[in-house]
Amino acid sequence: MLYTELRSFHAVALNGGFSSAARALNISQPTLSMQVKALETFYDIELFWRVGRESRLTPAGNELFRKTLELTQNESEARDLLNSFKGLESGSLRIAAVGPFHATDMVAAFKAQYPSIDLSIQLGNSKRSFERLIAYESDVGIIAEVNADPNVITFPYSSHDVVVFVNSNHCFFEKDSISIRELENQKVIQRELGSTTRNAIEHALLEHRVPIHVELEIGSREGIWKAVEQGIGIGFVADFEFIPHSNLRAIPIHDAKISTQYFLAYLKERQNSKLINAFCDVNRPKNKSF
Repeated sequence: MLYTELRSFHAVALNGGFSSAARALNISQPTLSMQVKALETFYDIELFWRVGRESRLTPAGNELFRKTLELTQNESEARDLLNSFKGLESGSLRIAAVGPFHATDMVAAFKAQYPSIDLSIQLGNSKRSFERLIAYESDVGIIAEVNADPNVITFPYSSHDVVVFVNSNHCFFEKDSISIRELENQKVIQRELGSTTRNAIEHALLEHRVPIHVELEIGSREGIWKAVEQGIGIGFVADFEFIPHSNLRAIPIHDAKISTQYFLAYLKERQNSKLINAFCDVNRPKNKSF
């Protein structure tokens, strides 16, 4: 009796609402609502607070959500086990990544060897990607900051310098490089809390005692780029993520070492997963030092 109801509950908790959960499960919203209501009625418990169009977990709902996360992970591991007996000819792998650049490279490399495996990517900053890994919402994390966690295995993938980028009207535009002191009192478009690029540049500015003026905080790369293009301020980006643009230019900082390092990560308890090991083996850096 429970499986269908728990699946529906889990989808609502994971997607933050009944409408999006119904779309994710490809069932009607009334059907999904009925299944969740049946669970609440049978056990005489409230699992969600309905606030307008939002559905927020009650304390009991939060406890149950932790259990359904484990159940979905166990289900995934059961599929991995069954797939292991016939080789990597089917299955699915969920990836949480800090950005599309490394993720798409890794997916392309993996798909070239294992074309039948279904892959999905969820993008977010490093903090959010790590949370998805811990919460069993992803199988592999591509993160730019390592949290000390005994339950997670990580290994370095690549390291990149952080550069400034400006529009064509900015005084830095014609420079080949700048010193970190030249950033003093510059108007800056800043990433959200949890961004590794933001953490790296803030640490360097603090170390060199260089004050800046944060003009705007935007939680997306696209938003940062648009704001810089319109001349609201300057931005910072890992050098490999900068895309050449007629009205924008990336400028290195020559007298300060500001970099971000990227890692592959997965839960220690899943280190025997054939799919996870295959993905990591394909993308493990060879002869790289960091």
